Amino acid sequence: MPFPVLKLLSPDEFRSGEAISGEMGISRASVHNRVAQARGLGVVIQAVRGKGYRLAERYSWLEPERLAVALAPSGYQVLVHEQVDSTNSLLLNLAQEGQPHKSVLAAEWQAQGRGRRGRTWLAPLGSGLTFSLLWRFQRPLTALSGLSLAVGLALARGFRALGIEAVRLKWPNDILLDGRKLAGILIETHGDMLSAATAVIGIGVNVRSAMAATDAMDFQPIAMADVLGDHLDRNEVLVHLLSQLDTVLKAFDQTGFAPLAEEWQRLHIWQNRPVRVIGGGHIRMEGVALGVDEAGALRLDTANGIRLVHSGEVSLRPGVAS
Repeated sequence: MPFPVLKLLSPDEFRSGEAISGEMGISRASVHNRVAQARGLGVVIQAVRGKGYRLAERYSWLEPERLAVALAPSGYQVLVHEQVDSTNSLLLNLAQEGQPHKSVLAAEWQAQGRGRRGRTWLAPLGSGLTFSLLWRFQRPLTALSGLSLAVGLALARGFRALGIEAVRLKWPNDILLDGRKLAGILIETHGDMLSAATAVIGIGVNVRSAMAATDAMDFQPIAMADVLGDHLDRNEVLVHLLSQLDTVLKAFDQTGFAPLAEEWQRLHIWQNRPVRVIGGGHIRMEGVALGVDEAGALRLDTANGIRLVHSGEVSLRPGVAS
């Protein structure tokens, strides 16, 4: 992967291929090949004969040592990889091998990132934030209802602390801004129905530019930089989000989702508005979203009375006002 070369480049000055090859102990041809690899991942690199290479824009790379220091007081163990297929898949495997509670796995490049309903998510190198968190709960699988909503609320708190006040939540697991998707959540759990459960919580955030989906998207994307400018430090974003996740997940483990429901509803983008529940490409139900119950199920006021909708493999869309 081209990361060692990229981290020697900046937008401030050109660096020659000879200087880079000498510092890294590789041939100039290898430098050229790694620059080509970086360009293939979406990095714009300027090359001028006689001067060398320069980045077209400034990048914020993840800094493992800095993250470890910042997150140590919260008890997080941070793993930073340059490239993985999927942070969730790798952390799930590590969890089964005994990886400790509150491990965080972040990656600069995720080649096969997964979203809900089998979707694949890609982000230009250095522009998104893709990470997974291993949380070993004291409660069983049967008591994890509403977990995705609790995680969404934690992320919303983090974004608001960073200055994005207008962030909103969409049931069951998306974070929206101005009606566009800012971040998404994928939670995978294991354990039996009665003993303590383990969850791997995968999160993808559009920091500098928006992720792209390989399948049709539910919502157009938006990035944090669209609101806060291009100076964002992804390390700082990750620390803020993990701080809020720590607070919320500890509370959830103790008392479940019920105490968080009212705050979640205040941020629900379609609260008291008509919606459609979509599953398998078809409209399964229509009505007015009344919020969520203490387990995180959507309360829907339909023509046949109030119905509860559990997340499963369904999605929510705006309906038509009557």
